[in-house]
Amino acid sequence: MLMGFCRMKLPPTAPFSDQQRSAISAALGSLSSEQSQWLSGFLAGAQIAGGAAPATAAPATNGQSPLTILFGTESGNAESLAREAQKQASGKGYQVTLKDMGDIKADALGQLQNLLVIVSTWGEGDPPDRAVTFYEELMGDSAPKLTGLRFSVLSLGDSSYEHFCKIGKDVDTRLETLGAKRFHPRVDCDVDFDEPYKKWIDGALTDLSSVVAPVAVEAVSSADASSDASAAAPAIEYGKKNPFPSTLKERILLNGRGSIKETIHLELSLEGSGMTYEAGDALAVIPTNCPEVVDELIAAGGFDSQDAVPMPDGEEGPLKEVLFQYYDITTLTKPVLKKYAALAKSAELDALLTDEAKDQLKEYLWGRDQADMLRDFPVKGLPAKDFVSVLRKMPPRLYSIASSLKAHPDEVHLTIAAVRYEANGRKHKGVCSTFTADRVAVGETMPVYTHTNKNFKLPTAGETPVIMIGPGTGIAPFRAFVEERKALGATGRNWLFFGDQRFTYDFLYQTEWQDYLSDGILTRLDTAFSRDQKHKVYVQHRIIERGKELYAWLEEGAHFYVCGDASRMAHDVNEALISVIEKHGAKSREDAEAYVKELSKSKRYQRDVY
Repeated sequence: MLMGFCRMKLPPTAPFSDQQRSAISAALGSLSSEQSQWLSGFLAGAQIAGGAAPATAAPATNGQSPLTILFGTESGNAESLAREAQKQASGKGYQVTLKDMGDIKADALGQLQNLLVIVSTWGEGDPPDRAVTFYEELMGDSAPKLTGLRFSVLSLGDSSYEHFCKIGKDVDTRLETLGAKRFHPRVDCDVDFDEPYKKWIDGALTDLSSVVAPVAVEAVSSADASSDASAAAPAIEYGKKNPFPSTLKERILLNGRGSIKETIHLELSLEGSGMTYEAGDALAVIPTNCPEVVDELIAAGGFDSQDAVPMPDGEEGPLKEVLFQYYDITTLTKPVLKKYAALAKSAELDALLTDEAKDQLKEYLWGRDQADMLRDFPVKGLPAKDFVSVLRKMPPRLYSIASSLKAHPDEVHLTIAAVRYEANGRKHKGVCSTFTADRVAVGETMPVYTHTNKNFKLPTAGETPVIMIGPGTGIAPFRAFVEERKALGATGRNWLFFGDQRFTYDFLYQTEWQDYLSDGILTRLDTAFSRDQKHKVYVQHRIIERGKELYAWLEEGAHFYVCGDASRMAHDVNEALISVIEKHGAKSREDAEAYVKELSKSKRYQRDVY
């Protein structure tokens, strides 16, 4: 039985008539603290004496209904939303436990009563690194029966990938298969997840309260709350909902003359933003589209550039301006094609979207954008408003931060490869990479906000050795790591593996690394320049060559970091790491894989891959 009746109000789901609920609530509200405590004890005794059946959901020790929020995250978005959900649920009277999938066994779900799951899908339908073991256990034959569990799932993903939100969908279906009861429908979020998350958490907590009544929480008076908020809040708070207009202070081309690559170093001001970051975090940049691409799309659709069309917030503006600023017009995906197919009524397009044409669709999507779609499947007289309805909001681009705030106060540095290529008879540009390379001049601003990545952090102990694998622009966070360790006076050894195409042209931040080697900040530097010899050499080859020493570092407690391409490099580095442990640790393949899993679980193996 619950204490503090004077602060309680019976929920609409209480088993009383409206008249009874009003009378009971009025009576409880007039009780003194002493009367409330006496009545609580009296009713508890009456329940025991009468042999009343226990509640279906056992209350937590303080009388609050238990709720577990389980998250699986790669870049930090799922964890951030999970922490926000924790605040909201706690505020509604639930006893909330927050859990990372990397810190829980699937068997533990059998002990839970109420569960919210927030999980992201990574790469081509993979779970986040730290969630792999939990996911495999949940999907395995030994997964527990979960007939006493209630759940709801929020799935994060990116619709530009084929297996959109796959992990969330898998978990949702598997929990139901194991006997758990879904109390609120799953919601699948694209990269713009704020509004879908809000609808999901509001709906989930409302639906859960209809089967589990949380304890009412005493509200803070609005006067006190507003007073505290105004005292603590800065004049302008910058972040995801209000990006900071950061001034571009410097742009440097890092590749030498003769390189086929275009890698730029950017230095941006954070002065006056109030924003901070740590080594390992990311910076979100919100770009605009290239004006020439906007014009090509308008011409391809036969639109009038001044047609009034809706912006994402519902207001209207001229088509050209709205496309330039608010919508993704270069990432052609299956979901976009499906929406467009409903307008196009094209038998050819419908055939391309069938399961049987999966390979042909994948080939078609490569290197094409929405202007290609309009040309290939034209719709005569298509209203611009209808076309805009198939587009998704322009997503921010996250870049690993290449600086330490301790070394560069009020600045943030980025390392970006400008993307330019030709496909299907047209020239294409990476939206954000060429936005930063071409369309923002030094002295002008770009909207940004910092993004925390708790899964890619230096060890707290400064004496711990670190091994960093960062080919190409994957070098960015390791520049930040080394700057940070130098600024902190960390004594741990630092070993960097860097790779690119050619030593002469593509050795990014070469003089800095050489200075760090001379100063003893960098203990070892191994490079792999793939095109400087007949047979291509990559960082994974250097890892195997240095395997004996690398394994010794791991045995001494070194942390192992990888940043860069997820599709090939990260996989090949992982295989090389397993091979090194297998050979130099005299282990079986199975034991070497278990060793790597334990490194990941203990956060000694961290990846920032894209």
